[in-house]
Amino acid sequence: MGGSHSKRSPSPPAPPTPSPFYDHEWRSMTWSMESKSDMETKLREFCLTEQDVGQLRIVLFGPVGAGKSSFINSVNNAFLGRVTSKALVASGAGTSFTTTYKTHKIGHGRLPFVFNDVMGLEEGGSAGILNEDLISGLEGHIKENYKFNPISPLSNGNSYYNPSPAMGDKVHCVVNVIPADKISMVTDEVINKLRSVRNKASDLGIPQVVVMTMIDKACPEVDRDLQNIYRSKKIKQKMQECSYRLGVPMNCILPVKNYHEEISVDMKMDLLILSALTQIVHFADDYVASLYER
Repeated sequence: MGGSHSKRSPSPPAPPTPSPFYDHEWRSMTWSMESKSDMETKLREFCLTEQDVGQLRIVLFGPVGAGKSSFINSVNNAFLGRVTSKALVASGAGTSFTTTYKTHKIGHGRLPFVFNDVMGLEEGGSAGILNEDLISGLEGHIKENYKFNPISPLSNGNSYYNPSPAMGDKVHCVVNVIPADKISMVTDEVINKLRSVRNKASDLGIPQVVVMTMIDKACPEVDRDLQNIYRSKKIKQKMQECSYRLGVPMNCILPVKNYHEEISVDMKMDLLILSALTQIVHFADDYVASLYER
């Protein structure tokens, strides 16, 4: 007699793998060389609302290794059409590679805006830039080539202290640089330092944005094709997390990929860089115009 065999019920079908994409771009972008050229031309020909200011001053600050210096180089690359090294960049995170207050001009100095890169924010009271120095920078009190001291802030009477800053010495837009792939790992202590500087900038009325770097490391689909950025659920999630932790509205968070491994320029990278810069420059110009209206 043959033994009876129980029929095994078929396994239920595996649930479908959720898509990493939204159906449509949640922020519009025209991915073309014409769009890139149009943005570049408008920035080159940008006319300051108040010519007396001379130039718009944009300060970058954020955690060590976030990509502040790389962003300056990436902006310069977009205008010069080649890879440059205007701001020196360290090969690893570690401690801050930027130690002095230096003004970086873009496109051989022919553009009406400049960047100041500052020492990175670190944990602890004896590492990284002091909030007092950041605030002095916002108010225009720091002179060129001041060497940051992580123990003692710049004070009135120091030869690098500018007691009577002109409008062009002051900061006109604050850019927080945050790495998308590490936003969850930025400690509360560093976030609180970022927030305290943001609060001071708010008191002064200075506009603020976040440039979110390393988007390719945060999302494999964006690493595969940068054009996926505004359909990526992961990137939007990282931006929402940044918005929540820093208290910055979503429309002031500007995701970019900095030049790092590339040896030639890339149209899609330049588009994101120039798009972010356009927002920053308009915010800075609006702020300066508001000061002259008072």
